Amino acid sequence: MNIKHAVVALTFSFGSLGMANVSAGEVEDRISERLTQAVPGLQVMSVKESEAKGLYEVQSNNGDTIYATEDGQYLMTGDLLKITEQGIANVTEAARTEARREMMADFGDKGVISFPAKNEKAVVSVFTDIDCPYCRKLHDEVPQLNDYGITVNYYGFPRSGPNTASFRKYESVWCADDQQVAMNAAKAGQQVADASCENPVREQFELGGRVGVTGTPAIVLEDGNMVRGYVPAQRLAEGLGLL
Repeated sequence: MNIKHAVVALTFSFGSLGMANVSAGEVEDRISERLTQAVPGLQVMSVKESEAKGLYEVQSNNGDTIYATEDGQYLMTGDLLKITEQGIANVTEAARTEARREMMADFGDKGVISFPAKNEKAVVSVFTDIDCPYCRKLHDEVPQLNDYGITVNYYGFPRSGPNTASFRKYESVWCADDQQVAMNAAKAGQQVADASCENPVREQFELGGRVGVTGTPAIVLEDGNMVRGYVPAQRLAEGLGLL
């Protein structure tokens, strides 16, 4: 069930949780327990007090952010905005970015198909689908990105999901003797020989879901920010401060 739909549909009747003399850790545990019970299939990854007094920030397994009152009776979804002297700041997106950076760091570069720059100045993690037209367009510009000093690490995110032709195609590329050659061929629309082996494609696909990938290509920068969709190589290099 989509968490946003679930929250709209829920009417909590838990009543007061008796919050007096309850520690912050106990509040967080109880919010997690209540949400898990109320929303089938939801996995709560973390609960912490938000900078907005009285609201707790809940991160779920599908990248959604939920806010709950400390008694667990009221929930809301969407971005929390803050008025600052500089203007409007998106508190939720900042939290997503930090969580994404931590998840990517924890996962590491396990099993990536890498196109390294000789004079590396930056690294981008790209969740890609071989059959995605804009992923292919981005791949055509990988040599240009490398020339700018940008290493491209590919994480598998076949949008059709496991046990589909597109997913098996990515596994064949990963299991090929020369992954770069196989990726180049597949991105050019050429047939890649079927191959199977123990591989991390499903793990990478699931990671993509956790960090909030909803389409491809999805480019995760080293600071955790995500660029959604195709960006020309020159513009990406400019955004990274390399030009």
